[in-house]
Amino acid sequence: MKIGRILISLFFLTSLISCTKDDGNRIPEVYVQYDITKLEFDQNNTNGVLLVSGHGVAGLIIYRTSNNTYKAYDRCSSVEPEKKCAVIADESFTVTDPCSGAKYFLMDGSPAKSPAVRSLKEYRVQTTSFQIMVTNDYGN
Repeated sequence: MKIGRILISLFFLTSLISCTKDDGNRIPEVYVQYDITKLEFDQNNTNGVLLVSGHGVAGLIIYRTSNNTYKAYDRCSSVEPEKKCAVIADESFTVTDPCSGAKYFLMDGSPAKSPAVRSLKEYRVQTTSFQIMVTNDYGN
């Protein structure tokens, strides 16, 4: 009876340790504060997608949805994020990690093709009549 309890306890502890082991393989937290006018977005986007360098971990993706709202993600692929491989826009509603071949949906950042199993890191988007502001709470 005691051996059974010990085995169950060891199994439980092993499960907990293996769940936390993967935490180091996440996209790092960095401060993000990026503003662009809607006019600039309209002039510079391709098919509703704007790729921005120099912000976030590997750049930003700002995506205008079909109902004219905006989504923003870090361009850093969730597949081996330590490599900081920046996803690139496809012709459709996806982006591709050129290092691994993984794909992500722009509507919600979720994986569309292996080896991706985690979504892209999403940032907060606020808009006014003229402005798009991409932020997060890191560093505040």
